[in-house]
Amino acid sequence: MNALILETLFNKEKGISQRELASKLGISLGKVNEELRQLKNNGLITQNNNVTEKGEKVLGASHPQRAIILAAGYGMRMVPINMEEPKGLLEVNQEPLIERLIKQLHKVGVYEIHIVVGFMKEHYEYLIDKYDVELIVNSHYSEYKNMYSLLLAKDYLANSYILPCDVWFKGNPFNRIENESYYLFSNQVVNNSPWRVQPRGSVKKIPLDQSGNRMVGLAYISSKDAEMLSQLLEEIQINKELLYGFWETLLEQDKKFILKGKIISNGDFKEINSYEELRDLDYNSNHLQNDAIKIIEETLEISPKKIKNIRVLKKGMTNRSFFFEHDSNKYIMRIPGKGTDELIDRQSEYDVYQTIKNMNWTEKVLYLNPDNGYKLSKFIKNSHNCDTNNSEQVQECMNLLRKLHHSVFKVNHRFDLYNQINFYEELRGNVSAYRDYDEVKERVKKLRPFIEKNAKKEVLCHIDANPDNFIFSKKHLYLIDWEYAGMQDPDIDIAMFAIYAMYDQQKIDKLIQFYYHNQCDSLTKQKIYAYIAACGLLWSNWCEYKQSLGLDFGAYSIAQYRYAKEYSKKVLNYLGE
Repeated sequence: MNALILETLFNKEKGISQRELASKLGISLGKVNEELRQLKNNGLITQNNNVTEKGEKVLGASHPQRAIILAAGYGMRMVPINMEEPKGLLEVNQEPLIERLIKQLHKVGVYEIHIVVGFMKEHYEYLIDKYDVELIVNSHYSEYKNMYSLLLAKDYLANSYILPCDVWFKGNPFNRIENESYYLFSNQVVNNSPWRVQPRGSVKKIPLDQSGNRMVGLAYISSKDAEMLSQLLEEIQINKELLYGFWETLLEQDKKFILKGKIISNGDFKEINSYEELRDLDYNSNHLQNDAIKIIEETLEISPKKIKNIRVLKKGMTNRSFFFEHDSNKYIMRIPGKGTDELIDRQSEYDVYQTIKNMNWTEKVLYLNPDNGYKLSKFIKNSHNCDTNNSEQVQECMNLLRKLHHSVFKVNHRFDLYNQINFYEELRGNVSAYRDYDEVKERVKKLRPFIEKNAKKEVLCHIDANPDNFIFSKKHLYLIDWEYAGMQDPDIDIAMFAIYAMYDQQKIDKLIQFYYHNQCDSLTKQKIYAYIAACGLLWSNWCEYKQSLGLDFGAYSIAQYRYAKEYSKKVLNYLGE
């Protein structure tokens, strides 16, 4: 409070009475008298309440000098909006969130603003010219939480605000004078916060079975506490596991919260973490006019207000999908992933779904665009994916594949395995990350005559026979996601299931016998091995292409290359080559 009175006295145009000070600052007259006495005793003001030179120095040290805005993350809960714009640039009342924060900082004299960007970083570039901000690029935004973002900005912690880019404040949360460091909490109590702010600002850790004050994400760090926080950030270099957490975890040391807590009313701010939260704050926001939402509106003939419980689903290898509810019904909206237009012929996919649309063992598709791949389908309730370690479930999956392969369904396109291998190779570039790629590819090429000589009559195959695409409900088994489907030798689907499940040879042999009801001959088994080698190379190239776009599939990508390498050897040994 001393600093606020000091600033008020410093900025006065005319003499201001003690009563006017009390009214302006919202404190009692007795409190004003006490504070003025302390200021005089400390030599910060004269007997006439004029600010001394020493007082001016204190004021300078209490003035926030800079801000760090954390804006690097995906904002995955913002589906489907985050496919088009980073959440810091979402508009509320025709104003981007981050611009509102910058303007509020400017109003209290804070002009040095550092913004840590990552996802869609280019979209923030215009802020450099418009507001003279500095952009700090976080290249690891997909790996780490915002701890790494703050580490990149640790040189700017002194007398600085730290804040997320996705909070909208009704009033200005920043001040010209800050007496001490603090972290901002809401007066709302929630189950997932272990902290309770006490009446005088201390923050107490509470038991897990109790509710704590909601953490807002905004903090102010004084120059003194900046040294401590900077040192804690430096220690992350030793314990890199902390990079996978939020920066607020540093504020707990020896089971104590190292900053004071400051309370804001829950009605005075809004954290925009989802489509629904943006809609509730500003129904007319331009960013609610989204292609995916428009499709849902028109197909289901509903208002966007009726769309509830939107949540992102597990990232697919090709697409990004989200779940939502309308009344008692549940749906999945698929949005094609980055680079998908290079990988998938959406017209061919559309033709497949038209062919199988009356089949009762695939998902019910309500909308599919053959130009861009947007797909709306009904969610299969009370269901689960195939458990690759459950023999009974795997056997049912093989029986369903047999049922597909013996059906009368036909389409006018085929899946050309070797052409696709070359196509993905061209997409990912001329040089593979695998040193012996040329040698392995040559072995896989040698398998082609053997495969083609022994290929069965082509039928409609799923091609993407991933165990995750086999969905068990209470009464039914479904096979979903037919993006890659086309006419091919049915044995390719067995091979695809095996390599997606990352089976070893013993499990592969068991899988083959499940499909063939224990009547598979040696030649057919070797041909399936050949498909495993060729399909492994196919998906290895696919993974390398995806990696060039910034997507990494971890152990899966190496496993596919191993299938190409090891099973090409097995089959060539069998053939005596």
